[in-house]
Formats: sequence, structure tokens, C-alpha cells
Amino acid sequence: MKIYLIGMPGSGKTTLGRQLAKELLIPFTDLDKEIEKREGKPVQQIFAENGEDYFREVESQLLREWSASDTSFVMATGGGAPCFYGGIDVINQSGVSIFLDTTLSVLLSRLDKKTDRPLLAGTDTTEKEQRLKALRDRRLDVYQQAKITVTNPDLPKLLTALHLKT
Repeated sequence: MKIYLIGMPGSGKTTLGRQLAKELLIPFTDLDKEIEKREGKPVQQIFAENGEDYFREVESQLLREWSASDTSFVMATGGGAPCFYGGIDVINQSGVSIFLDTTLSVLLSRLDKKTDRPLLAGTDTTEKEQRLKALRDRRLDVYQQAKITVTNPDLPKLLTALHLKT
């Protein structure tokens, strides 16, 4: 069983992914952490030194490697992973995709003080809100291709959605 959590930065992919994996007794992985392991540096540094295009190529390569493995897992993808290089197709062909549909206000409250998000770095609250909205608008069509959508997600909602869909 491969479960991919997709959605915006701050939607709860990592937090809920860990909880879900524990509940299902399968490993949890965070795609951004896997990228950092492979590259030997934080995502923010990869963006700064090599640019977003390079980051997306590495992200896509790792996503494809994980999807081709025989291992069961719950994966927190990066927010853009489904949106580049056919990522959503890779995800949907190899497992169950769950879009964590979180409101803009919740995303903003979770990300307001974060400094480790390259696409939102160095912005004040108003600018961050505008960037988040624009990012969500660009990505929504891809996110909506997920097999399951959970609005205002929490662990019980995820478990219920999986029980009904698996």
C-alpha cells in the first residue's frame, strides 16, 4: 500500500502522514527530507544554490524511485511534487493520493512565522497571503486529480476516507 498526501505547504501532510503511518503500521517518509538526504543540504539551500528547476528534477526522480519500489508507505509529498514532470500521474498510478484541502486562512496561520519555505521566504503576512493564494490557484487543478479529497483534514477523516475508498 502506497499512500501519498498532497496539498499546499502547511496543509498538514507531514503531521498527519506520521499519524496515519503509525495507525496503519507502515513506514512514513517525507519527500523533502529524502531530497535533503540525497543532496546533503536543506531544501532552502538547494533552491538558493541550484534553483527551483533543479530541485523539481531531483524531486521527480525520487518520487519515481519511491513509487516503483515494493515498499508500503505513507508519503508527505512536497506541495509541488504532484504538479511537475507528471507527478500526479506517477502518484495515482502507484498508490492512493489524498488531497488535504486546507483553507487559506489555516495555511496562513500555520506558515506565518515559518522561514524554511523557499517559495514563501522573505515576505510579510499580506504578501505571503497573496503568494499562497496564487500558488493554490495554480496547483488546484492538479490537486483535484487526487483519488481522495479530505477537507479540513484530521486523522479520523483520513481513516474514514481510506476505509471508504480502499
